[in-house]
Amino acid sequence: MKLQGHSVVKGIIHCETGLRVGGSKDAIEIGTKDTPIIRHPVTDLPYIPGSSIKGKMRSLLELKYDKCAGGKPCSCGICDICKLFGCGDPNNAKEATRLLFRDASITKESEAVLLEAKEDKGVNFSEIKYETRIDRQTNKAADKALHNNERIPSGTNLYFELSIRIFGDDSRDDFKKIIAEGLSLMQSDYLGGSGSRGYGKIKFEKMTFDGQTFTL
Repeated sequence: MKLQGHSVVKGIIHCETGLRVGGSKDAIEIGTKDTPIIRHPVTDLPYIPGSSIKGKMRSLLELKYDKCAGGKPCSCGICDICKLFGCGDPNNAKEATRLLFRDASITKESEAVLLEAKEDKGVNFSEIKYETRIDRQTNKAADKALHNNERIPSGTNLYFELSIRIFGDDSRDDFKKIIAEGLSLMQSDYLGGSGSRGYGKIKFEKMTFDGQTFTL
């Protein structure tokens, strides 16, 4: 297989609701967040790992085309999903993975807005959402059920980019169609965790494919 080149998809992920991709606690302290989000280790800015975007997009396409074998990624090694995202079983891999997902970082405009909020309100580039569980018998908040989740605030924009390796007889148009389908499915579903509770509704904006307008 000879590498012919790369195609690049770029755009913006707009958070229509709060979005969370979980990180880890550095220490257990009183008053800390129960479930912190993942952040850049130097700037402390939240971001969305490319692996989270890739995993969600792949799983939705596999659900649509009934490619989920026992809840695991497709491992046939020959379908378009395996070709684009990689074979679920390395032993069955026939070709190189085509799609390369980049981490999604907050845009400069959104960073400025969040920095102003940090200075004015003391929030650390995020929001804290409190939740509880309802006791079905009393119809009140259950005892010791209150917890909090950290989220990237709604309205935040993040840079989106993926690169497509083009080999041999690969069709850019065919890949473009599948990618558009996967991104559209994410818009109808959610990204990150707790989507059934309103988290992670997104919209892809200002999309381009090799510099040309890309409509989903």
